[in-house]
Amino acid sequence: MKKVASVLAGLSLFSVSYAHHGIASLGVAGLEGPGSPLETSSSLTLPEGKFLGYLKLDYADFKKYTPQRDDETDSYTFWIYGLGYGIKSYLSVYLFVPYYVKKLEDNSFNTAGFADIFLMGVVGFKYDDGFMLVPKRESLDDLEDWHFTVYGGITLPTGDPNVRDSNGNIDPGMSLGFGKPTVTVGATATKQVTDRITAVADTSYLKFFKYTYDDGTEYRFGDEFRFNIAGTYRLFTISQKKLRTDLNLELNYLDLGRDWENGVSLKGTGGKILYWLGGFRLYYNTISVGAGIKIPVWTDLNEDYLQQGSEGKENYRFIFTFSTLF
Repeated sequence: MKKVASVLAGLSLFSVSYAHHGIASLGVAGLEGPGSPLETSSSLTLPEGKFLGYLKLDYADFKKYTPQRDDETDSYTFWIYGLGYGIKSYLSVYLFVPYYVKKLEDNSFNTAGFADIFLMGVVGFKYDDGFMLVPKRESLDDLEDWHFTVYGGITLPTGDPNVRDSNGNIDPGMSLGFGKPTVTVGATATKQVTDRITAVADTSYLKFFKYTYDDGTEYRFGDEFRFNIAGTYRLFTISQKKLRTDLNLELNYLDLGRDWENGVSLKGTGGKILYWLGGFRLYYNTISVGAGIKIPVWTDLNEDYLQQGSEGKENYRFIFTFSTLF
């Protein structure tokens, strides 16, 4: 007789990615069965008729290149609040509301506020003697099959793209929105290798569009391509207390296109970055908490010397996630 896995709120169904901004991830996991990484997107969908509440903190501390306090980027703090709903066992939808805090070292231009709302839809399927949509109920044996998702999403330009400094100047990198919708598409694959080890991979592409700021500047952020791989290891499970703890190791690859201003590609933008992320995830009843440190281990940035305050120039990123299923 097959035992049906109890499902707990977890994370990492997909990654919502913005240039110079944070990443949201969601999904589900059980006391037994596949694990879910922190940033790499898992292929486990939400249970039908269930909601998932979500919170993520992504804090980025940047390297400094001059000893005095000046206008170098100090830190970015990205809060992401989310709500997901399982329409069907194979179809989930999500709403994300980001809140950003961006600081310069001398505090000459700090911004804080809600950013562009993000809407996402996810379709899940599996392979078991052929491809099929994820069924309403799966046993522990079923969860060992290959699982996949495809997803798409769009941002709504609800954040303020025209934030100005004390001199009235606009810096797109310090803005709270992109001015135009952005479009994301992606796919994931997940395989429980053993009863304790899960392997996960995902890829996504994010498209930006040109926006004309209030000062007349036409600007377009460079498109993003991501490819991530991860492994989770279930340290222990205490079924009576509905408690599980996992270790997570990830490699996150990011390829950034150049930004464009008034029809001209900008120096000191774009490039390739590989991040290493190590962390843990704790499951208790219907709650999941995860935390980890993300560090750039390899970079190939365009005009590297001009890119202080960009992806790849972090000292570290601290990742914290919280979610609950209801």
